[in-house]
Amino acid sequence: MKTPVKSLISGLAPVLVLAIAALALPAAQAQTAAPAASAAPAGAKKIIRYAFRIAETSFDPAQITDLYSRTVAAGIYDAPYEWSFLAKPMQMRPATAAALPEISDDFKTFTIRIKPGIYFADDPAFKGQKRELTAEDYVYSLKRHYDPRWKSGNLYILENAKILGLSELRKKLIAEKKPFDYDTPVEGLKALDRYTFQIKLAEPAPRFISSNFTDGSFTGALAREVVEFYGDKIGEHPVGTGPYRLAQWKRSSRIVLARNPNFREVYYNETAPEGNARLQAIATKLKGQRLPMVDEVHISIIEENQPRWLAFLNEEHDLMEEMPADFAGSVIPNNQLAPIYAKRGMQMVRYPRADVAVSYFGMENPVVGGYEPHKVALRRAISLAVDVDREIRLVRRGQAIPSQGPIAPETSAYNPKLKTVMSDYSLAQAKALLDLHGYVDKNGDGWRDQPDGSPLVLQYATQPDQQSRQLIEQWNRNMKAINIKIEFSAAKWPENLKSSRAGKLMMWGVGWSGGPDSDTFLALGYGPNKGQANHARFDLPAFNKLYEQQRGMPDGPERFAVMADAARLMVAYMPYKVHVHRIFTDIAQPWVVGYHRNIFVRDFWKYVDVDLEAFSRSKGAAQ
Repeated sequence: MKTPVKSLISGLAPVLVLAIAALALPAAQAQTAAPAASAAPAGAKKIIRYAFRIAETSFDPAQITDLYSRTVAAGIYDAPYEWSFLAKPMQMRPATAAALPEISDDFKTFTIRIKPGIYFADDPAFKGQKRELTAEDYVYSLKRHYDPRWKSGNLYILENAKILGLSELRKKLIAEKKPFDYDTPVEGLKALDRYTFQIKLAEPAPRFISSNFTDGSFTGALAREVVEFYGDKIGEHPVGTGPYRLAQWKRSSRIVLARNPNFREVYYNETAPEGNARLQAIATKLKGQRLPMVDEVHISIIEENQPRWLAFLNEEHDLMEEMPADFAGSVIPNNQLAPIYAKRGMQMVRYPRADVAVSYFGMENPVVGGYEPHKVALRRAISLAVDVDREIRLVRRGQAIPSQGPIAPETSAYNPKLKTVMSDYSLAQAKALLDLHGYVDKNGDGWRDQPDGSPLVLQYATQPDQQSRQLIEQWNRNMKAINIKIEFSAAKWPENLKSSRAGKLMMWGVGWSGGPDSDTFLALGYGPNKGQANHARFDLPAFNKLYEQQRGMPDGPERFAVMADAARLMVAYMPYKVHVHRIFTDIAQPWVVGYHRNIFVRDFWKYVDVDLEAFSRSKGAAQ
């Protein structure tokens, strides 16, 4: 599932980065002179160590709404299907399913058969017995999103799909003030036998399975007895059939995942794209290895970029995920790994993320919201005053491209040739729009007022981290240039998320990432998604109609044309100022084998290996 993502930038100066790197270099050079380290001890664990920039919240699929909790949960729970790791274009394949789904001609009925002999990780809830995965586990886990007890942040996705009977059952039980009844049969979701379940929808949904059943953190299977055993603490006790289990957890500090001994036999068998020598070499080298290849995954929570980067340079971490843009000039000059790091054998993987970085306007806010011409003019003027090129150059250090609308790169309907006013920067046009619609200085204090004479003051929510501080400096500069007063309120990201879902924020800057289908990004503007994907609370009937129309169409030019029309409405009404699409760079240590970033596969750990001898040599050389 998809949820807002915050991007952090450290204040570490490039000169300091180079100085640190220079200090690290002699140890790397000493590898040629130091005695060779002994081979890795027999039985040594293979461990992948890295850091999240934001703390996790819960590991219950019915309650997760953030990227980082989803990443962990994706390695614990199994959806029926998964995306291939190396192939491009993306290919959906069975995970716990025995085969691809059986889909009716009208795209309303989906039948999924589960492989026998798949088992959950051991847990006290099972009272010493091995617990096999069944079709009923998927039925139960989907129903949990409808149970008001769990306050699912992803319920809107399933309700939009209109699974027959489930929303009706939920509403009925809420009206009667009764707990959700998991045993009441519904037409749209049932187990046909021990290993087969079926879903029926009220409307066609050609991508229902690929969009929703390839992510274990959303539609992964939980055992009912585990949920009942742990109750409200289920988010602290994830038990799934995936490759890893939660071994240790110190909230907001450290997460340790260990290999699940009960994980089924799965072997590395990836097909790399033609012409990509690096990926072809990985596919050849790892072919036939049993997954997962690493024994443990250690995840630290380090919010600021400087200590994360130093932990990687000091070889305390094996991976630097999403290298801070502040360091781009010294670490990847001209988007190439600097020789000082290349000589150490580090690996660089650069990739566009299917995401958008946006600032939204609360459409129900009396100052910036509304659909009247003067309110639309205000938002468009603010957008025109945002110098995106300067933001990319100074804050994002060139690691982004200007956005033309809500649809992200790497997704089905993205048009790289599209040009809209979303990326335009013109102070003259911004001032003219404001003047024309009555946003002028009426009291002589130097700041523009609203047409009725009341003060015009923007309230922008932000976070107390380095990149957020740099971004609000740009906002302050941009708004000062058109004489609009803007104030900022800083809070931790989870606090802002809670306020945003409740519709309490006037403006907030966030990121949004999603899957291969562009529907994920149009969902930002769909009216019924208010308080979920739709943080702006945009609700335009013309847009809603187009969104619903494309959702029922098969992929192809006709559907993409409808999606483009919907995107144009979002540009015209400007509920979101879509700033950029970000470009990321990961850097891995030399001993990490097979590292690749597939932006649609969260749990990459099971596809990488660790060369223990290379790791031991590095440690020996550094001593």
